[in-house]
Amino acid sequence: MVTGQRGRPRSFDRDAALDKAMLAFWERGYEATSISDLTASLGIGAPSLYAAFGDKRKLFDEVVAVYGGRYADFAGVALAEEPTAGAGLRRVLREAAEIYTDPAHPPGCLVISAAVNTTSDEVARALRARREASLELFERRILADVAAGVLPAGTDARALARYALAVLVGMSQQSRDGAGREELEAVAELAMGAWPGNSAS
Repeated sequence: MVTGQRGRPRSFDRDAALDKAMLAFWERGYEATSISDLTASLGIGAPSLYAAFGDKRKLFDEVVAVYGGRYADFAGVALAEEPTAGAGLRRVLREAAEIYTDPAHPPGCLVISAAVNTTSDEVARALRARREASLELFERRILADVAAGVLPAGTDARALARYALAVLVGMSQQSRDGAGREELEAVAELAMGAWPGNSAS
């Protein structure tokens, strides 16, 4: 019986569609990824896209959440598992070198690269909030080391956290400019040379 119901087909795989949308945003950034780019990537029409995800911004929010759980949580895990902030950062930078250059997906970090040249204040604020959360994560771990006597009492935890994040952001951009894993690992080792005490332990 024909019901006249419209929308996405029954075979529509929402998770697979999110994966494809993630790759599109990751490759092009938020601003440069159009609805037509998304429908072509997902293999569905615009009405089906809107029915499944709402507008482009809502789809992007879902994509960033999926990306965070799959590719961006490594920093928090490393900082929690390693005995010191320095050891955690060394691991973070080494894992970033691997993730940012993995040929299975676009280079770099989606949260960093998607914010470039966006004219959407809402998107810019949302991505900035995620980067600031990473900054707070680093700062808390550094402060814990200061309290434990691992780092000197006069350590500027905020500045050191910003340094760590700046290295990560730079590595992301360098990977998009063609730097390979070994090159980024070399950057990571050089960056750790500026850590207080010149040691990751």
